[in-house]
Amino acid sequence: MTPDWVLLDRHTTGPLLHPGDAAFHDSSAAFNERWAHRSPAAVLRAADRADVLRAIDWARDHGVPIVPRGGGHSYAGHSVNSGLVVDLRALDVITVDPGSGQVTVGGGVLTGALYAALRPHGLALPLGNGAGVGIAGLALGGGSAATSRRLGLTADTLRATTLATAAGTVLTCDDQQNEDLYWACRGGGGGNFGINLDLTFQAVEAPAAATCLLLWDVAHAPAVLAAVQHLMRTAPDETSLRLGVATSGGRTLVSTVGLHLGPAADLRDLLAPALAAGQPLRAEIADRDFWDAMDYLKHETSGGAFAVRTHFAADPLPAEAVDAALARIAEAPRSGNADGCGLALFGWGGAINRVDPQATAFVHRDAQYLVSLDTSWLPGEDPAPHLDWLAGLDHLIAAHTTGGAYLNFTDPDLRDWRTAYYGANYPRLVATKRRHDPDGLFAFPQSIGS
Repeated sequence: MTPDWVLLDRHTTGPLLHPGDAAFHDSSAAFNERWAHRSPAAVLRAADRADVLRAIDWARDHGVPIVPRGGGHSYAGHSVNSGLVVDLRALDVITVDPGSGQVTVGGGVLTGALYAALRPHGLALPLGNGAGVGIAGLALGGGSAATSRRLGLTADTLRATTLATAAGTVLTCDDQQNEDLYWACRGGGGGNFGINLDLTFQAVEAPAAATCLLLWDVAHAPAVLAAVQHLMRTAPDETSLRLGVATSGGRTLVSTVGLHLGPAADLRDLLAPALAAGQPLRAEIADRDFWDAMDYLKHETSGGAFAVRTHFAADPLPAEAVDAALARIAEAPRSGNADGCGLALFGWGGAINRVDPQATAFVHRDAQYLVSLDTSWLPGEDPAPHLDWLAGLDHLIAAHTTGGAYLNFTDPDLRDWRTAYYGANYPRLVATKRRHDPDGLFAFPQSIGS
């Protein structure tokens, strides 16, 4: 059947964009330029939920692949397909109930907008550090934040979501209605079960905070990595640290970036072993109100193309693995991409670990660290040396981890992704998928049931 695009355009309010239209690229370009060659046949910039439902019905009737797009930050380019992309960014209403702390956001709301809406009410949610990241995708894939050791994953604060299904129906999903979908939407990944029209979260009072940024020359890396990994495991839930070794432009630095939900004096005392491990090139430890701390921790990539491998770890990386990784990083291929390449460990544990692995679709509840390995390059540069280098670094690290992978840092090169992302929860996710989308309307590489 030849798709009748005119019919879709006639029955929707938002603009239907095709290649060559002025706004088409903004709604269809892959965030990761590794996938810059992907382009849909059309983009519907949905004006409201009625547009979303009409798009689903049309795509199902015409056999056209359909994918929702919020922030569009899928590392694997899954926010773009060859058929119809539904741009949700006009579904951007945010409703805050200061009395209950419940916050409802449209399916296209971005992190920066939600931060701005929460700030006047003094409320906080565990959100990421990228202002342009879509809240729906963040929460549906788990959602790790600097506050997660204290407040849990973003998915752990999800109290309800309204889902447009493959059948063109609208379902309220919470712990009383459509519980299977509610369970799946807390860690089962976006775009698998339908299109999330809105999501309701439970916020808490925003606490006072302190931040740190410490930088060392790579010569101090072995001692610093040993000290900070120990701190990440033993710190109170109020403290979250990110430890990294990165090289860019021929220079390699070690960094620790952190948030402490308490006074800077306490954070400085906690960091004493790290400061003693080597003289830092830069050391910033300061009190901030919660929202200034969130601004301080914001991070945006330099763009271009990149690839990421992730693992979860229960124990610190041993000295021999650190030494091997440092040698590998020293051999990294050069690139014009300012993001460079390297290794990072995010402190997990705390509240993340206090949720049963089967209570939500997010299964990785025993992790003390999220290990992220990355490389980047510019369009036009040969990706092969960078991908080969990343595979070699991954080989050195993988043996010291638990074998899982973080869905929100989607890895298109991951072979056993079903087990890596979902573990023992995957069969239940497949059953939920078959119940609500038996014909696989919502399909993409690494989609549930594929």
